[in-house]
Amino acid sequence: MQKVRFVEPAKVYRMIKDELDAAYFDVMSKGELIDRGHLRSFEENLAKYVGTRYAVGLNSGYDALHMSLRAAGVGAGDEVIVPAHTFVATCSAVANVNATPVLVDVAQDFNIDVDKIEAAITPRTSAIIAVHLSGYMADMTRIMAIAKEHELTVIEDACQSLGSSIDGRMAGSFGMTGCWSFYPFKILGGYGDGGAITTDDPDVALFARRMRYNGEDRETGEYHGHGFTCLLDNLQAAFLDVKLRHLPAWIVRRKAIAEMYRLGLGDLRDLLLPHYEKPGFDHVYQNYTVRAKQGDEFSEYMKKNGIEVLTQFRKPYYRHEALHLVDRGFPETEAISREVCSLPMNVEISGEEIQYVIQAARAFFGR
Repeated sequence: MQKVRFVEPAKVYRMIKDELDAAYFDVMSKGELIDRGHLRSFEENLAKYVGTRYAVGLNSGYDALHMSLRAAGVGAGDEVIVPAHTFVATCSAVANVNATPVLVDVAQDFNIDVDKIEAAITPRTSAIIAVHLSGYMADMTRIMAIAKEHELTVIEDACQSLGSSIDGRMAGSFGMTGCWSFYPFKILGGYGDGGAITTDDPDVALFARRMRYNGEDRETGEYHGHGFTCLLDNLQAAFLDVKLRHLPAWIVRRKAIAEMYRLGLGDLRDLLLPHYEKPGFDHVYQNYTVRAKQGDEFSEYMKKNGIEVLTQFRKPYYRHEALHLVDRGFPETEAISREVCSLPMNVEISGEEIQYVIQAARAFFGR
């Protein structure tokens, strides 16, 4: 039986070993570990890639969300609209600034159902967190129009969609901030955790730079509030800067893999593939997330045949009692949670491995 990993970070390391090793030795030989030139270089290059004026490196995608809400002044008494289908950190960031998450169901593309946003807006609503899941953006044109009409702040949780765009405008450049995660399994993954925000607002960028380092202005030594310790460390920034140079080519590779899956699996009636027909929307396939009507039966079959798949999220986060969230009824999220399965999708996967995944899936549905 063949084994196919969901991702193989060690294999990626071997692909660009010389560049990563050079970055490591540059950092270590200079002793530049915290808030040094490698971080600033990565921030400049990330902002340039996304198309914003600023980027601020942080410790995680969660910190990017939390910092964005703080910068927007969201707090006790406020409500923030979040999708019902996403990683729990999106919602937790809202709860941890003492605001109230208001959940909205998603559409078949896994992103927030824009048609249901306005019904969730109340006089207490202060912001919308638009999540771009799996490499495909939420409809930011419509979301920004709704936010403008109701005077709401928009924060983009783009942690899974670096490089995605709508009509050429990149994820993370629409809202007040774009929030990024560099967790190792992300499309741009570090060798440890990491995150960032991108923004065009100089005040937001300055706030984040101060608050990520205990509220201190590193040039003057003045404290500007009770901050946090959540900046991206210099070594991770150096690694990410190397990998960012490869990202455009890696996205091309991901699209080619997605096309192989589409050609190999597109005729299976019980398997819904993540290929959408919205003009101008560019899918970069952070994950190749399918929906199988047979749910766990399909994902367990794939695992038993040596294929590492992810099933995020079988239990919707609002069903965890300790989170104290209001379930207002989210039928699409419930259906997705029963059916979701992400197939191996990474730049290091071989054509032979892709064909094995396709053959296994076809064998399941052909039983």
